[in-house]
Order: sequence, then C-alpha cells, then structure tokens
Amino acid sequence: MSERETIILTRDVNIVMIPDGNHGTLNKGSEVTIHQSLGDNYTVVTEHGHMVRIAGTDADALGKKPHTLQTLVSETDAKGVEKNCWEVMKTVYDPEIPVNIVDLGLVYMCNVEPAETGHDVHIKMTLTAPGCGMGPVIQGDVEKNIRALPGVNSVNVEVVLDPPWSREMMSEVAQVQLGLF
Repeated sequence: MSERETIILTRDVNIVMIPDGNHGTLNKGSEVTIHQSLGDNYTVVTEHGHMVRIAGTDADALGKKPHTLQTLVSETDAKGVEKNCWEVMKTVYDPEIPVNIVDLGLVYMCNVEPAETGHDVHIKMTLTAPGCGMGPVIQGDVEKNIRALPGVNSVNVEVVLDPPWSREMMSEVAQVQLGLF
C-alpha cells in the first residue's frame, strides 16, 4: 500500500466502479488519488469522489509499473501447484479493504487434482457480503492469477454463501491490520 498520491491519467483507462462492480472509462487528464495499491490493482478516488479500481495492466496510465506475480516454488506437482495457488490468492484484495482475501478468510478450499496435462484447480470462496458487486471481479482475479501458474490445466472458482462470512474467519494478522484485535 502506498501513501495517498494524486495523479493525472496519461491515457484513457478502463475502470470498475466500487462497490457496484459496473465498468466504465476514465479519460486521459482525469485526476485520481491512489487510495490503495495492493496486489495487482489500484483503488483510486476520482476528482468527483467516486471510488474505482484500475487494473494493474493499466499501471502505466498512473505512471506506475505493472506488478508481477511471482511463483514461489518451481515444482508443478499437486503439492507445489497448491502452494502457489495459496500464495497468488494472497495477492488478491477486496478493493475497499487493505487485507488479502486469504487473510480475510474468504477462501474456504483449494483443491488440486491431477489432469491429463497439468492439474485442475477448484477454489471455493465467499464474499464479505452476499450482494457484493465486486464479487465477480474478485472471483475473476483469483481465476486469472491461478490460471497463469505453471502446472495448471483448468481453474474453477466457485463463490459460495454458506457458511456466511463473519469477522471471526479473519486471521489474527488481518484483525490486527484492521484494528479489530
């Protein structure tokens, strides 16, 4: 996470409105203030007070370099793939909360099964609120990041609402980060 920084966009960028998840565009020359730069995306506040997400692939429009996801282990057996899945899921953030989805307790299961080529990965996760407009965006981030890992054949990210998420599911680290512990 970085300090609040006001930036003028150097080109048009695609955005996702927070919290409803609708897509739009911010034009070159728009002024934004970086609210959060965690994982592969930027949460910014526009000059009109709207909170939006800018994808890491558009970091250059903010004068930033795109983040790169690192594979922590080179093994592509089921155990290595699972370890890498958990690590890349730790790079996915709810754009409104400065804690990754693993520490928030949103990921219930990561199952890695051998396939003909590579491994099939099945993730069960939830959302902090059932009607979260950013849910499909976060789900897509998980799928995209896991699909990019070596040894992964297919990815299925299933959002479940039972059991419902509660603050007790957060790790101690997350609770400390959010001042709840």
